[in-house]
Formats: sequence, structure tokens, C-alpha cells
Amino acid sequence: MVSVVITGRGGAGKTTMTANLGTYFSRVGYRSLVIDGDLYLPKLAFHFGIYNPQYNLHTLLKNQDMRVVEAVYHDPKTSVDILPGSSKLYDVIDLDQRRLGDIVREIGARYNITIIDSPVGIPFDTISTFRLAQYQLIIIEIERCPIHSVHRMIENEVIKLKSLGDAYGLKVGVILNKVRESSESVNDIVDFLEYSVEVPVVGVVPFDHRVPEATNYGRPVLDYAPRTGASKAIAEAGGILDEWVFGKKEKKGPLARLYEALLALLHRTNVPSLKKL
Repeated sequence: MVSVVITGRGGAGKTTMTANLGTYFSRVGYRSLVIDGDLYLPKLAFHFGIYNPQYNLHTLLKNQDMRVVEAVYHDPKTSVDILPGSSKLYDVIDLDQRRLGDIVREIGARYNITIIDSPVGIPFDTISTFRLAQYQLIIIEIERCPIHSVHRMIENEVIKLKSLGDAYGLKVGVILNKVRESSESVNDIVDFLEYSVEVPVVGVVPFDHRVPEATNYGRPVLDYAPRTGASKAIAEAGGILDEWVFGKKEKKGPLARLYEALLALLHRTNVPSLKKL
């Protein structure tokens, strides 16, 4: 089982990135599962148009006799499977999260890759998932951070989260999200991360109004608007993570290779928007 945990501060785009990276891996030929590991403020299901799942991670945590597969939902448009959480208050009261690791281990064995959305900050409630994971992505939102203080923000946030990943032996990377700054400013941030903090930057995703629009429609932006700037950048980050996780020797089917080729073509041509392959 290959698992990736997504971490970062509130509003950085962790859930959005979880949904869209899951979509990327599914579209290029892998069996992909996304899990809402934010036990107290779960939102991942909304990105797939699932608003009141009858069975979910919380019912699994409270009912040990329930089969894990009963709480997994399949999204036919992206072929992503989702293990959602419950947004109902009574489901999170007196929650016992000790079974979380067993649930993730059991269901993750069925997939090529599992991506876990973590709660805000240091994810103490879902720390058991770090014991199962091999990779950690830290999502940094720099839209609301003045450029003169971004280094301090990185020191306060990234170094702590990276230390957590390091403690569990995870390979750690960063995605810069909602980027509005000039290329010179972004290059400076990337250099600081890669040479001072010593964490690789997997992707730089621009601010894009189509992302919240897609969420409002209950879709990952990679499915809703594949040609928009954020979609292209997320797909590029997915490609880098693909090499990390599976290596260049991983064989993919012809449809997977075609999809990657079309994504690259969209960068250079005016081919009409492709919603499905």
C-alpha cells in the first residue's frame, strides 16, 4: 500500500489538493482512494458531490462490526473512490479514533495509492496514518501572506510539519498553492524551501477562480475545468509525485499514456476542453 498524507494550515487547500491528486492518479491509470482524515471538520466528500453519506469513516469508527468497503463511495466521473467523514455533530462527539489506522490499512490494501486529507496544523488526531504512509505533502497558501513575511511563515509552519514527517521516515514535499506573486518572488520562495529548509517543491499552483467554482459544483477542478491554470499545475505536480511513488519504470496502459499526452498538448494548443477520455 502506498499512502500520501496531505498537511498544512487551515484554508491552504489541503482538501482541494487531496481530491484533485486523487483524480490525477485515477486518470493516469491507478486505483486511487482518497480518505477524509479530518475527523472534526470533514469536507472532502463535498468535492465529489457527496453531502450526506449514510455510511462514512465515523460510522466505521463507532461500529467495529461494519465492513470498511460499505463506507467507500465510487465517483463515476473520475473513477476515484472516496472514504468520507460525517459532518454531523453527534457523529464526532465521544469519537474514538484508535481504530483509524486499522481502517486505513485494511481499505488501502485494495488500491495503488491512498491520499489522506489531514486536519489543520499538527494532525494529532490522525497521527496513526503517518505510521502507514510513505509520503507527506505540505500545502502552503501564500495568497494571504505578505511576501516580506513568507520566510517567517515557512519557518513557523513548514519546518514543524516537515519534522513530523521526518520523524516517521516520510519523504516530504511542498506544494505552493493560490499563488499570485511574480515569478521572481516565487523563485525566491522555492529557493528558500529547497536550499534552506531542504524540502523539495513538488508544484506551484496559481490562484484560480475556477477552483472554488468547481467545489461549489461538487467536482474536482481537474474534472470540471481541465484546461484552467490550476488544473494544469496540479497535473504537473501529480506527475512529479507519480515519479516519486512509482518511479519511471512503472508501466501504464495506453489510455493512461494518452491522457498524459493530452494534458501536455493542452499547454501548447487550443484544443477544446476535455471533460472525459
